[in-house]
Amino acid sequence: MTPDFARNMRLIGHSDQGGRADGVQLMVDRGYAYIGHMFSKGFSVVDVRDPARPAAVAYVPAPPNTWNIHLQTHDDLLLVINAKDMFAATEFQDEREYYQGALGRKVGTAQAAASNTRNWRAGLAVYDISKGDSPREIGFMPIEGGGVHRVWYVGGRWAYASALIDGFSDYVFITIDMSDPTHPREAGRFWLPGMNVAAGETPPWDASRRNGLHHPIVHGDIAYCAWRDAGLVVLDVADRAQPRLLAHRNWSPPFGGGTHNCLPLPDRDLLVVLDEAVLDHQEDGEKPIWMFDVREPSNPVSISTFPSPSESDFKRKAGHFGPHNLHENRPGSFVSSDLIFTTYQNAGVRVFDIRDPFRPNEVGAFVPPQPDRLMDRRPNRPKVIQSCDVFVDAGGLVYSTDYNGGLCILEFGGLR
Repeated sequence: MTPDFARNMRLIGHSDQGGRADGVQLMVDRGYAYIGHMFSKGFSVVDVRDPARPAAVAYVPAPPNTWNIHLQTHDDLLLVINAKDMFAATEFQDEREYYQGALGRKVGTAQAAASNTRNWRAGLAVYDISKGDSPREIGFMPIEGGGVHRVWYVGGRWAYASALIDGFSDYVFITIDMSDPTHPREAGRFWLPGMNVAAGETPPWDASRRNGLHHPIVHGDIAYCAWRDAGLVVLDVADRAQPRLLAHRNWSPPFGGGTHNCLPLPDRDLLVVLDEAVLDHQEDGEKPIWMFDVREPSNPVSISTFPSPSESDFKRKAGHFGPHNLHENRPGSFVSSDLIFTTYQNAGVRVFDIRDPFRPNEVGAFVPPQPDRLMDRRPNRPKVIQSCDVFVDAGGLVYSTDYNGGLCILEFGGLR
């Protein structure tokens, strides 16, 4: 594979993931990469113990009409989301429909439709991965509604997730008690005022907005929540049954929304907040990655934005151009408060030096070539790379998934 562009990064290995080259979230755990699929249903396991020769070793199909796009690993446990397969649904073949307006109204969950009318599995599945290449389901937490979107779990009793629950306009925050992994259960929830439609709440925001939680990242008793078009929400979760609002900051409008990741750097009292580009050719505007000062968690202050890739006219290139995901400094992986690894969709993978938080600086890039084939089955989608997620292992190897282009394993050349 010859990249379209590379700077201070080189390709070590590549896998088409057993012919299922589409990937969303990935975790690397004890020599195995676990990859959720966007279009191929289910999830795959790739043996990466020899990163130059990654080999697909397992595929676990999703239940009918169900997404398994996001997952988490810790020790012998793998948590996999189960939700309505949105991009296979007729109502979301035009992707604008997924990113605009109250998702619960379109899926039918805001009206608390009877669960027996649904043809997907909704909730959170727990797998035993003590044998890394043979995931075995051991537990399931059902959700009455659309399902779970994304989870944060780094071991111990508590997991945290976004869930589309009957009666709510969009995804809300939930805490999950994992003390018995075979019987995980919801322990608490939080939503922004206006989201509880079943209780008679009326959303105060414009009806075109997606004011729903993408997912939280939790450090200690503070949850940093990416709330899509509602921006950043900071919660006190010391009482897991009753999360409490500490701060809410929203910069959309004038910016385009789509807040996707909120990564705390607690040793520096910083927070990196990424807004996802969701439409082609930046139709939804340029989406920044923001740097916040969070010395006072109840008063986050934006202090800078990251530079956007500029060595090519990515806005004119087919597909989405802009941030999608970042490496989240999970325990056991590469943890840094100086380097931020991100994906920029048609602009590939980027690495930023943030030693000066007021002037983030790009120090690495890798743009894969056009994929061999199109995995995105939605109508009128271009055959183009859409680098999706990035994970950096404890040794510094960089793993990146793509909607169409498979798994890339990269080496970053380091700060110079």
